[in-house]
Amino acid sequence: APQHPEWNRKEPYASVLKGDMKGLAASGEKGLVGIVMATHAGLTTEEFDQAVKDWLASAKHPKTGKPITSMTYQPMIELLQFLRSHGFKTFIVSGGGIDFMRSFAETVYGIPPYQVIGSSAQLSYQAIDGKPRLMKLPALNFNDDKEGKPVGIQQAIGKRPVFTAGNSDGDFAMLQYTTTATGYPRFGMIIHHTDSIREYAYDRHSAIGSLSKGLDSAAFYKWNIIDMKQDWKKIYGWE
Repeated sequence: APQHPEWNRKEPYASVLKGDMKGLAASGEKGLVGIVMATHAGLTTEEFDQAVKDWLASAKHPKTGKPITSMTYQPMIELLQFLRSHGFKTFIVSGGGIDFMRSFAETVYGIPPYQVIGSSAQLSYQAIDGKPRLMKLPALNFNDDKEGKPVGIQQAIGKRPVFTAGNSDGDFAMLQYTTTATGYPRFGMIIHHTDSIREYAYDRHSAIGSLSKGLDSAAFYKWNIIDMKQDWKKIYGWE
């Protein structure tokens, strides 16, 4: 920050420097992407991977006090295992950072790094004293969200999914892309976060993770809506 005095006046950096998390949230996903680009730049891919693993080793969830790596949805884990046991290949397609997710996806979800699709920063190749490395740059390479998700799927996989699950309007295009295709039976599912006690309750008016268009269109596309409060006996494996 001392190298960028303009951040004191420019959002979302100004909110972060003041410790104003509500101001940061108000900047939405675009603001968060900007923060990620600024804070991750200047690291090699190996340094970044190690930093994530070091953080995950001790990070606790602010509401539950549980390790971050244990805050995975038990029904999601069970579904992934069920699909793989029947010959499906399972992928993560997220607006989150691809390098961040790859550092733990295999351990937590059983999904190897090459089956993770996400947002990415630009990289540069450098060879210092004969040692090659990839350096993260402060520029967005690909935003794997909303209409970007079908693009990311095509670029990484080269074929449409037959089963897609999401939990926000950021997944709308991916769900639409999956379930309107022909040739195989298709399945679309939306997880509706309705449990304010065990998890969180949010949908139409959330600054991040908004779910409105998906709720309105689910019947038309025959997407299954899962009500977290009503349908999930367990949310987390430690319950």
